[in-house]
Amino acid sequence: MTPVIEIFRQYYSTRKVFELFLVALCLWASAISYAYANPQRIISTSPSITEILFAIGVGNRVVAVTDYCKFPPKACRLPNTGGLLNPSVEKWLSLKPDLIIHQRASETIRQNAKNLGIPTLRTDLNSLEDIFEAIQLIADTLKTSDSGKKLVEKLKNKINDTRSRLKGLKPRRVLILLSDTNDPGRDLYAVGRGTFLDELLTIAGGDNVLPDTMARYPKISKEYIIRESPEVIMEVGPKSNLSEKETTKRKESWAKFSTLRAVKDNKIYFIGADYIIIPGPRLINILDDFSRTIHPDLFVEESH
Repeated sequence: MTPVIEIFRQYYSTRKVFELFLVALCLWASAISYAYANPQRIISTSPSITEILFAIGVGNRVVAVTDYCKFPPKACRLPNTGGLLNPSVEKWLSLKPDLIIHQRASETIRQNAKNLGIPTLRTDLNSLEDIFEAIQLIADTLKTSDSGKKLVEKLKNKINDTRSRLKGLKPRRVLILLSDTNDPGRDLYAVGRGTFLDELLTIAGGDNVLPDTMARYPKISKEYIIRESPEVIMEVGPKSNLSEKETTKRKESWAKFSTLRAVKDNKIYFIGADYIIIPGPRLINILDDFSRTIHPDLFVEESH
């Protein structure tokens, strides 16, 4: 073999090996990129996020939730990482997540994840539009865009149906209280304007007695409640999950405020469903509860 031929043979042999190496490198990089771009081991840091993940059909990718995640039942069987404010970083590491999804206010979670090199996805869940956008953002990130679109469309259709059903009805003045205390004689926390619950209240045919000038979840006095005298009072939250006996006792505690229109008309209601303050896919259940509470006459036939 002549020296020239030998040089060409070695050149092409080396080039072939180099090309194969480049192909292998590209495949490896692609696999790493895919794993990052399409997470398979997700930690949810709030009930809302957990419910969104399962609602768009990626519950099988969730490896951990929080102490407060109670729905769907499958989520309850997953490992938990503690509370919203004090998650276990050690638990994170043991689960080897490739994505942690959190709400915008959870800066500590974002910073801790950043320090550990764990990718995060930040969401807002303050308003209905925030919720819709969060659903689509999560779905897009997890390569399930169609599932996100279908879920958002389902929620919007329910909202539009409710609007149509209540069209033309005069809104009723409503006070929504968060059930953090069993004594209406004390200052209470209420649901203000600019919240997703206030938006659902409006769609359900209610008019929030709280003005725009108040905080989103302000503390209000009994004097304020007496002065505004709402037509309907709804206490919502886990502590409002009362038995019939407890409901009677609770209404008796309101009876001392006899000048309140809601007391006179016996329109004090307690809604303790597990979803009632969760800004997630079950917002349509909240909307249904509010509609039936504020305008029960429209649903008389359905209740029989």
